[in-house]
Order: sequence, then C-alpha cells, then structure tokens
Amino acid sequence: MTPPAQRGRLAGQFDLPEDVAAFSLEAQRRGWSDGLPLIPPTEGRVEAMLAGVSRDPLSVVGVLAPRQGEATVHAIAVNAVMAGCRPAQLPIVVAAIAGLADPAFNLPGVNATTHPCGAFVLVSGPAARSAGVHGGAGCFGPAYPANVAIGRAVRLVLLNVAGATPGSGDRATQGTPAKLAFCATEREDASPWPPFHTTRGLRPGDSAVTVFAAEAPHNIQDHASNTADGVLRTVAGAMGQAGSNNLWLGGEPLLAFGPEHAATVAAEGWTREQVQAYLHAEARYPSDRLSPEFRELVSLRRQAIDAEQPLPIADAPESIHIIVAGGPGKHSSWLPTFGDMTRPVTTPLD
Repeated sequence: MTPPAQRGRLAGQFDLPEDVAAFSLEAQRRGWSDGLPLIPPTEGRVEAMLAGVSRDPLSVVGVLAPRQGEATVHAIAVNAVMAGCRPAQLPIVVAAIAGLADPAFNLPGVNATTHPCGAFVLVSGPAARSAGVHGGAGCFGPAYPANVAIGRAVRLVLLNVAGATPGSGDRATQGTPAKLAFCATEREDASPWPPFHTTRGLRPGDSAVTVFAAEAPHNIQDHASNTADGVLRTVAGAMGQAGSNNLWLGGEPLLAFGPEHAATVAAEGWTREQVQAYLHAEARYPSDRLSPEFRELVSLRRQAIDAEQPLPIADAPESIHIIVAGGPGKHSSWLPTFGDMTRPVTTPLD
C-alpha cells in the first residue's frame, strides 16, 4: 500500500495484505479504519484512481485540523480507493476536501466541538449525474454506491489525514451516523426552483460541490396539509426547535424539501426566496419556554437578537438554504448546523 503523500515526497510503501478481510483488520489495528471493510489501496488501484484528475498527485489540496495533515491529491486518492470510489468520483472528493479546508468552514472548530455535526457533501449539476450521485428516494440512506463511497472517502480523509479520531481529534459527545458517509445531490428534475448552486453565484449548467457542517437530517412529516400555508407552518414548527445550535448561534441551516411538499408550496406561486423569508420570520422558538440562563447566553452570543422574543434560527432569510431531494411521500427534512461558527463552502467543478 502506498500511504498518503507527505511534504513534497511520496512516503514509503507498506507491505500489507491485499485480501480485503485481512487488510481491514490491519487497518483497524493501525487506526486507519472507520470500522467497515476497506479496499486495499494497492499501488495499481491508487494509480487508476489518480487517472480521475489531472492535478499533480503531490499538490496539496488543503491542510486539515487537528493534525494539520497535508491533504495531497495522492492522499485523497488513497482514501478514495479504501472507500470504494470510482476514478470519476475523485474530483468530487477533492472538491469536498478543498471546501473543508476553507477557513469559512472552520474545520478546527467542527472537529473539536462536542456537537454532532458531520460533513454533508452536496453535489450539484451535471457532475452529480455523471458520477452517479443519487438525490431521489432514500438519498440520505444506504444502497446508493456513489453517495456512500464519496461520503465515506471524505470521512476517511478526516480520520487519516486530519486526525479526527473519535474521542481525541473528534470530540463529539455522542457522534452521529452522518460521520460515516453523508453525500447526496438534489432533485433538479423535481424541483420547482432553480438549482441550488445558482444561489451560490453559479450558472444552471455548472457543477459544484458544497460542504455543510450539519447534523443528520431531521424528518418533517406532514401528510395532512394540502396548501402552502399548511406545509410551511409544519416546516417552520419543526425547524424552530429548542436544542439546535442554530437557535442560540444563528448560522446557515439547510432545508431539504421532499418533492411533494415542494410541489404543494410552489403550486401557489411561492419562490425559494419567499419561503426563506417566511421561515426566517416563523421558524422561531418561544423564549419564555427556555431557561433564564439560556436566554442570557443567547444575549451574549447574538447581541442583535432580543432574547426575550421568539428566537430565529438564522440571522437573515438568505441564510436558510433550500434544496429539493427525495422520492414519493409527504416528508421533508432539515439539517441543523454548527451554528454561526461554520459556513457552507461551495467549490465549482470543471
């Protein structure tokens, strides 16, 4: 196995078993594993993976906390092989790592926090389709190889390059399944609104990868409402909950409308921007249901907010991001984030 590149040179090769079961056990022993079986990153497999990008394998994509490990293209490719990626998916993994390394994402804080946030990788545009990334029924769950492999590759880079080992480099109190693999795309074919990446300054036909420091999706079911007002009341009520970082820190949460809920809302003429404005005004939690000390903390952290009034989950309407994802069924979900201590980062793809 050829390990990650280090400071301008390729590290020496390890003589490790090529059998999946034997290699997986050895990787667990060495602390390289996420706990699931791994594909041995033989020299041939890594070279084949590197064919998916044109960059110099020794070029550094980012320096990742807490270990301050250099995420070279080669190191990323090694972890992509172990995760089960195809070469065509490597550019997405590289773009995701570039986003995580951006100071706006605040990877040092995300890895050091006790908050259970994973790295959600949202792939947008034609690149998502060509890489096989799924945005339909069950898109946040198992059985879709591209979603799982890409999300898992990002997590393995965080483990093996960043040093985000649970209990030490990763300080999450309980953790989250979202730390195993967290990747999806949106349902552009079922969305009544322009693609998400257009809200990030890109053109509809462009491709991009956006990373969010987000919790696993929180389900929002509403099988009864058949009007925009009814659906949005339910969504606002679900998002305006006690206990999220967004309540006491603001930040930029993500709403993933299911296609049926999105269609109901859009049928009455609601634009994405109007939904954002509604949720900013209505997705709030009554402050009188919170402890005095919690309200005091909000006053200290969000000085522009009256902590004696219902508390918003974002500081501005445009800070509430909206996509459409999923399959049949009157379900949506929202993804709380690490609050204002992180920002989503979008990296365009060629």
